[in-house]
Amino acid sequence: MDRYETTKRAGILGIIGNIFLLIIKSIVGFLSHSQSMIADAANSAGDIFASLMTFIGNKIASEPRDENHNFGHGKAEYIFSLFISISMIFVSLKLLYDSICSLIYENHFTPSWFLIAVCIITIVVKLCLYLYTNALSKKYDNILLDANKKDHRNDCIVTTFTLASILLSYANIYWFDGIVGIGISLWICYTGIKIFIDSFNVLMDISLDSKTNDLILDLAHAYKDIKKVDTISSAPVGYQYVVVLTIYVDGNMTTFKSHKLADDLENDINKLGLTEKRVQTAEIQKSAATIDVAGGLHSWPEY
Repeated sequence: MDRYETTKRAGILGIIGNIFLLIIKSIVGFLSHSQSMIADAANSAGDIFASLMTFIGNKIASEPRDENHNFGHGKAEYIFSLFISISMIFVSLKLLYDSICSLIYENHFTPSWFLIAVCIITIVVKLCLYLYTNALSKKYDNILLDANKKDHRNDCIVTTFTLASILLSYANIYWFDGIVGIGISLWICYTGIKIFIDSFNVLMDISLDSKTNDLILDLAHAYKDIKKVDTISSAPVGYQYVVVLTIYVDGNMTTFKSHKLADDLENDINKLGLTEKRVQTAEIQKSAATIDVAGGLHSWPEY
């Protein structure tokens, strides 16, 4: 199964799982007047939107390159991850407001074993979804899967605190419910901002980090037939980078030999074996004694 099919499956599973959780959380939350459970339900609504965006974004990104999109449609992943991040931020602000109000007006809720059961079910479902999307995210380097993975992970943590607030309510410690609601909202907001920044940077064609650039330059300087390395530039295209390296060679070198040199350099970059970085062969152009070596290199930030 290829990268896009697995992402599609993860999106569908996320939609199904989150719809189920939204229904049971909403019913139990409103019946018991638990602010943290209602906040958790609203978070599940945002998760449905996130999974839907994953499904749609992945479908568009999987389209092959055409005459109007020479580098394919990979950036659709980052456009839709922006939508996911914005929805997370809006949901978090609404939850923050409601949680503060519950503290100010000292809203109490009715603890029950139904609340505890819903929390346990949520943790189990979300943990399974997290482990599944985490494995796929590491395998396919997909920012949509990465955003979904972090969303599932956050939900496990959030629901654990929700469970704690329910248990404390049996000791008449109701204020912790509002505190948990505030914590949930801030956590969701933080995650949304992180995803937004990473997606925005890719859409704004952020270049490779200096460490990766130095590795490529060192590799080029190791070739005795390369007289000078002039420039190196890069820009993300989908989940990969296009890297253009301008090198100077002896003007008397034959076209065949210069192209062979560029091919060898490109292949060596592919063999760097850098963690979560890949190079794909791309077009090579020669002009006089200058060769432009272009390749696709993958490099995303860890957080």
